[in-house]
Amino acid sequence: MLQTGHHDTVANIAHWKERVELAAAFRWTARLNMHEAVANHFSLSVNADGTQFLMNPNQVHFSRVKASDLLLIDANDPETLERPGAPDPTAWGLHGGVHRACPHHRCLMHVHSIHATVLASLADSRLPPIDQNCATFFNRYVIDNGYGGLAFEDEGARCAAMLGDPAKKVMIMGNHGILVMGDTVADCFNRMYYFERAAETYIRALQTGQPLRVLSDEVAEKTAREMEDYPEQGDRHLAELMAILDAEGSDYAA
Repeated sequence: MLQTGHHDTVANIAHWKERVELAAAFRWTARLNMHEAVANHFSLSVNADGTQFLMNPNQVHFSRVKASDLLLIDANDPETLERPGAPDPTAWGLHGGVHRACPHHRCLMHVHSIHATVLASLADSRLPPIDQNCATFFNRYVIDNGYGGLAFEDEGARCAAMLGDPAKKVMIMGNHGILVMGDTVADCFNRMYYFERAAETYIRALQTGQPLRVLSDEVAEKTAREMEDYPEQGDRHLAELMAILDAEGSDYAA
């Protein structure tokens, strides 16, 4: 079970456990240098149909995000961008669009991490199963080849239309970055972490100029299924990161 912290002055805020987990994910993403200055966004649905979601406030560095800072947004509220404390318009466009159309994707993490973005910049953005991490994503991603500029509402709706299959949990956003989906914060963060690791392995392998050792489709699919069934990996991963932050006296859970 994930540690959520005990802060009596703020812990009565709705969805507190989810807020703390999401704040920890922001902090650790910054520590891994997978953030993008004060851009990029994570969101988490908190109601049954996925239309109400938590998201980071506009233009706040990931390393400073606190649980109590997170915005609670309604994807069906057309006046969202007119309200005080409105989210970043591109975050509203992309995350609102996906949460509105894809309730099966509960948590979304969008980053421009270096190796995943290099992969998204190649003419062929497929990730071949050359190691265990790469095989984890075999047949479990989609590639968006239609980048149309910043992710305002039209772009968000276009991306959401490609995410109807619950099994496809990563979108490689050509010329842009990645969008990772998950059932929980822990599930999504763990997937984002390992996709960046997989992309780094592939990019570094390409840099050698040597032939790649590509797994068969059968072994790649078997590996992907085994990783999906591996017990509690995402939960334990995030719990350990939160324990480290707690031991350091971090204020993420404030």
